[in-house]
Amino acid sequence: MLAKLKRYDWFIVFLLILFVVISCFLVYSATVDIVKYGPNFWKKIPVNAAIGFMVFFTVSLVDFRLLIKAAPYGYITGVLLLAALFVWGTEREGAVGWFSLPVIGDFQPAELMKVLLIIAIAAYAARKKGERLEFMRDVLPIGLIAFLPFMLVLVQPDLGNAMIFLVILLGMYWISNVKYTHVLIGTALVVMLVGGFVYTFKTYHEDIVKMAGTKYNHWVARIDTFIDPDNVDPAVGGYQYLRSKIAIGSGGLRGDGYLQGNSVHNNFVPVAYTDGIFVVVAEEFGFIGSSALLLLYFILIYRMILISIQSTNLAGSYMIVGIVSMYVFQIFQNIGMFLGLMPLTGITLPFISYGGTSLLINMLSLGLVMSVKLHQEKESMFGAEE
Repeated sequence: MLAKLKRYDWFIVFLLILFVVISCFLVYSATVDIVKYGPNFWKKIPVNAAIGFMVFFTVSLVDFRLLIKAAPYGYITGVLLLAALFVWGTEREGAVGWFSLPVIGDFQPAELMKVLLIIAIAAYAARKKGERLEFMRDVLPIGLIAFLPFMLVLVQPDLGNAMIFLVILLGMYWISNVKYTHVLIGTALVVMLVGGFVYTFKTYHEDIVKMAGTKYNHWVARIDTFIDPDNVDPAVGGYQYLRSKIAIGSGGLRGDGYLQGNSVHNNFVPVAYTDGIFVVVAEEFGFIGSSALLLLYFILIYRMILISIQSTNLAGSYMIVGIVSMYVFQIFQNIGMFLGLMPLTGITLPFISYGGTSLLINMLSLGLVMSVKLHQEKESMFGAEE
């Protein structure tokens, strides 16, 4: 145990503690003047964080190769949970993506499925031992592994988490040594699909709105916000986007000061404590504060990549790259959607946004990263190390 403690990357632990502290201050600022939440709402964060740190340390002490070996069972469990949502799921913000549990509260299986998908792909790809992926034997099966949960989440509908599954797939294709010809074909296919979607969406917009109905109307409105932001109707999907841009712009270089953000404290920006938490940072701490937060994320990702490079186990390296891909996209998506760079989704800012399930899964993911670091020097469970 003592030897494992010495091998911990304690700087990552320090960053996690710092993120939790930042989250407490930002969530307090975003909710203190809202009657529905009040000045004590932020106190749920330390409780969630304490549970998260227990998960982090527990997972880090478990040899990750046990999880790699059990990857098929974890994947099947995750898919079954996603499928069960259509029978027992609870609707939130137009998406049936949560289980309402008696003690735990709201639980979102899509968050857990991200990690289970990463482990499953890492286990499958590591069998090639670094050799080039063959299309029929490797590329196609790995794509099918990601496609099933992607579709189950997409039809909830939860565009944000569905996009994360695709990003995880692309990141792990890259680290698994995919052929350049497959990359070019895949890139061309994606460009054609996106181009065709945008053309179809604009050309047949009215018909799509009618077909979407009430359940998918908010999804259509969010795509409208991204494709044609200058003509967004504030009353239909563009409210949060337009008000967030105003709040971010008002922060300027230095920001308005802590607890001084007029947009946030007048409830000008809805749900600023969850997926809109970056708006609080930009308005109250400006460009300087926003850049400082991004720097902390950069350092965290840099430390994770170092662990991946130093790992003597391919599955461990692949797993970390999948987690890094997940974090990088979530950060870019969350910030980019308020700047008009990405469509509006419900993706949270890792470790900063309020959300028990999100924080728990993020802590679990970093526990896996730390497990790779702690167990990389041991004899492989499956024979000699690669």
